Amino acid sequence: MGPVACHLAASLTCGTGCSPKAPLDRIAVSSAPNTETSHPQASMESKGRSSVRLLLGLLLLRFNWCSAASGGGAEELAGTFPVVVSTWPFREAVRAAWEVISAADGGGSAVDAVVAGCSACEVLRCDGTVGPGGSPDENGETTLDALIMNGATMEIGAVAAMRYVKDGIKAAKLVMEHSKHTLLVGDKATSFAISMGLPGPSNLSSPESIEKWENWRQNHCQPNFWKNVAPASSCGPYHPINSVSAESEDDVKDVVHDSQGGVCQEWFQNDNLLEPMNSHLKVVNRHNHDTISMTVIDKMGHIAVGTSTNGATFKIPGRVGDGPIPGSSSYADDEVGACGATGDGDVMMRFLPCYQVVESMRRGMEPLDAARDAISRIARKYPDFVGAVFAINRKGVHAGACHGWTFQYSVRNSSMHDVEVITVYP
Repeated sequence: MGPVACHLAASLTCGTGCSPKAPLDRIAVSSAPNTETSHPQASMESKGRSSVRLLLGLLLLRFNWCSAASGGGAEELAGTFPVVVSTWPFREAVRAAWEVISAADGGGSAVDAVVAGCSACEVLRCDGTVGPGGSPDENGETTLDALIMNGATMEIGAVAAMRYVKDGIKAAKLVMEHSKHTLLVGDKATSFAISMGLPGPSNLSSPESIEKWENWRQNHCQPNFWKNVAPASSCGPYHPINSVSAESEDDVKDVVHDSQGGVCQEWFQNDNLLEPMNSHLKVVNRHNHDTISMTVIDKMGHIAVGTSTNGATFKIPGRVGDGPIPGSSSYADDEVGACGATGDGDVMMRFLPCYQVVESMRRGMEPLDAARDAISRIARKYPDFVGAVFAINRKGVHAGACHGWTFQYSVRNSSMHDVEVITVYP
């Protein structure tokens, strides 16, 4: 890296409050003028002084705490590390992760810091879209999705559609630590988490989530995530348009009733008499379809990522979004960097944007270019989607990109006195 580029990169890496030493180009230019032709002895002395100045400049750069921009090992990067980055202005979550990662006794691991940060958001129920008590599905139930990834070992643990256990990120970590699997789902994920010591079974609903669900039912279950079904403007049960005749539907009802008794009776109570509503209302926005995605780089330069969410509000029961999908909601590799994502997971998971971001940085892209490229790939196919990613390379340089909304992400590193929130515009 040339001296000018090194200085520029250092200024980007250090952030607010950085006071880098003089760059190499400034030191080199200060050498004595050339007098070689008229005074050979003076010339030799001048060269000697220049060499000393150059050596001194190199030493200053070597120990400059902003030298992370020029690459190198954890020792060189110790000035800017640790780093915590999170989607949205989830300051308390970042502070919780920072407390673990910056401890005076050497600091905790990146994995432990991610768990602490995401757990804080679950307890606080960030935006009503993380942890218990928010985002009811069509049946009024809240379920959790979560993922954690160790960028040093590439190990991953995840849970999806998990019921009755409040600690999503801790359950994901248990999957990573105590199984050879990557993803557990549904009631079996619940059983695993409880068997590993997490509290449960617990009711994941709250008065707020139940009220939200009841209001939605009164609004004829609109908007929802169904398509090409009837009825189109009221609550279900639903059936594909023009694919099931009235006779065959009655046959299905008879079979189910005979085999299941009254258990499924309410499934066939149609609300067709309700007045039609607009079924094309926008379903996805920040406050009903959100995720905390967090990246931590610890003092040793190891990287971990995690996500936690209670999914899309009024989702079809059983739906799993991008939260527990590696490479979609988040991805990390110690050799390159990491990425976190948020938004319309049903669309974004088709493109694995965070895997794309990390691989783009592996090929030499800067974080900003990698983030923009991943988002633009989705927008070309789905121009109406809403979503965002942040990217951070292993040197601590970070950036974000978004589409369809204004995005914010939170950052804390050793040059900052507290969490800083960065706004990204479409």
